[in-house]
Amino acid sequence: MDFLDNFFDKLYELSPKKLYKRSGKCNMCGKCCTNIYVRHASEPIQTESEFEELKDKHEFYSYLTVVGKDEIGLIFKCGNLVDGKCKIHKKRPLICRKYPQEEIFTMGGALCEECGYKFTPKKVLKKYLIL
Repeated sequence: MDFLDNFFDKLYELSPKKLYKRSGKCNMCGKCCTNIYVRHASEPIQTESEFEELKDKHEFYSYLTVVGKDEIGLIFKCGNLVDGKCKIHKKRPLICRKYPQEEIFTMGGALCEECGYKFTPKKVLKKYLIL
């Protein structure tokens, strides 16, 4: 795991807003790159016209191809996945480096069984103020 991956793992772990602790590492199975929901403005992308607008604004979206749609939103596949491996893994965009985030669950998604990452609930210290 390189420096940036370690950095984002630590940053994620320290975030007080997160309810889960992420552990494990990418085993480069490529499954997370084949059924992707992409959020924009805190909502999954819903229409191809919305997607086309985003492609003009962000280079990352140009790598994606729409492969379906369900009740959550459009489903994408990354064009950098070749023979099940990411051809730009060492130079992948920030959105990929931060994957997976716990928001995947709030969007109705899940990690595939083969994923090297796991989420466990964080123990949260609650402070009570007595007035």
